[in-house]
Amino acid sequence: MHTLILGAGPTGLVTAMLLAAEGHRVTVVDQDPGPPADGPHGVWEKWTRPGARQFAAAHVLAPAGYRILRRELPETVSEVLAWGGRRHNMIAGALSLLPDGAAEPGDERFDTVAARRPVLEAALLAAAERTTGITLRRGLRAAELLVGDPSEARGAHVTGVVLDDGEHVAADLVVAASGRSRFAASFLDAVYADAAEGDVPGIRPGGAGRGFRYYTQHFRSGDGNLPGPAPWPLHHHDSVSVIVVPGDNGTWSMTLVTSGADQKLRGLGRRDAWQRAAALYPGLAPWAEGEPIGGVVALGGIHSVRRRLVHPGRPPVTGLVAVGDAWATTNPQFGLGMTLGITHATLLRDVLREAGPGTSRPAELALLFHDMTERHLAPVWAGLAGWEVHRQAEIDADMRGEVHHSGDPAWNQHVAGRSACLRDAGVLRAMAEIGFLLTDSREAMGRPGLMARFARLAVNAPRYVDGPGRRELLTAVGDPA
Repeated sequence: MHTLILGAGPTGLVTAMLLAAEGHRVTVVDQDPGPPADGPHGVWEKWTRPGARQFAAAHVLAPAGYRILRRELPETVSEVLAWGGRRHNMIAGALSLLPDGAAEPGDERFDTVAARRPVLEAALLAAAERTTGITLRRGLRAAELLVGDPSEARGAHVTGVVLDDGEHVAADLVVAASGRSRFAASFLDAVYADAAEGDVPGIRPGGAGRGFRYYTQHFRSGDGNLPGPAPWPLHHHDSVSVIVVPGDNGTWSMTLVTSGADQKLRGLGRRDAWQRAAALYPGLAPWAEGEPIGGVVALGGIHSVRRRLVHPGRPPVTGLVAVGDAWATTNPQFGLGMTLGITHATLLRDVLREAGPGTSRPAELALLFHDMTERHLAPVWAGLAGWEVHRQAEIDADMRGEVHHSGDPAWNQHVAGRSACLRDAGVLRAMAEIGFLLTDSREAMGRPGLMARFARLAVNAPRYVDGPGRRELLTAVGDPA
């Protein structure tokens, strides 16, 4: 079976390696050039990926994604480590700050490997290039689909693509793994009419002023050590969220996240203003004191959208599936994009196993993959998209000097949990299991006595902890013009 994968990002490369291990002949096509051949620092400094505009932004591989790679493709983990990736436990640093935060058996479930996106992707690419059955072709993109018309599908059946150099590439299955790129969006939306949707009130695809804006500064240390125990990776404050994640080769990043509509904080794109603002967060300020790598990376226009590829009740086309961000984009604040893409790749592998070799029943394959996606990934996406609506409303209220109130139990639990997890090790572990997709909330919070402790901590818990108010923040940033 010949599978053609459009996109050589982490999701596309993992999909390729999983399917090649099943005996597929896999061709991966990507519009961007490959990395320079001069190691991780050269990859970071010289590799540009216009097709992945978030390439230089902060990235993290959540423990659930790491667990899949370690189980299914252990050679990829070894490759990332060989490129300077750091073994990292996502909660060890936060636990060390708690009176009851001693390590426990089982905490290894929060392990991952930390690396900046270009380095991680270069390592995955190196592993894929050594994998039998995979052909990688760069500097090309799909310009249009090759389409047939089998009677079973009651519609078009994709039999390959036409590349932008005019070459026709036939395939038994085409997998769109082309991420968030505008080209990918227009390409898929042309195929699936009315497929792009928010599916959660308040989320409108392409809506002006929606989504968040990310201001990331990368740092390095002279001795390869981090500034201290890595904190809980995501903290929410008045008008701003703060993300701190370690990287490869003695690097890390700190990101200040604002509403995309917050014009008064656009000055965070200037390094001096960014530095003044970052210094206002007491527990996180040391992470803004390393040697800066480049300037502030500003990224906006990202919001949660997914595509329904079976509607109503049948696929409009067969022979084409979408995985990862090509299926659904998520809020980068939770660092789950790569993990959801890797999980989606395993679902596709499992569906193709169940369907058997070849694609003699393409509509059945499309429906089965759709059902698996809806069962395992759509609820996660809906939860993240719903959180985005509330966090947008919370920041909007902050900007007006008001407090956002909601009757949504999930949101209220989140607000209580974001301070409770920094005061109780059991709550921290439960929130981490949920946030890193290791288990669901019912199981994580169902341990004896945990909900009672959570409820006690939630009473009169502050909405935000240890951060500046909006007026102080605006003073630090100065005139954004």
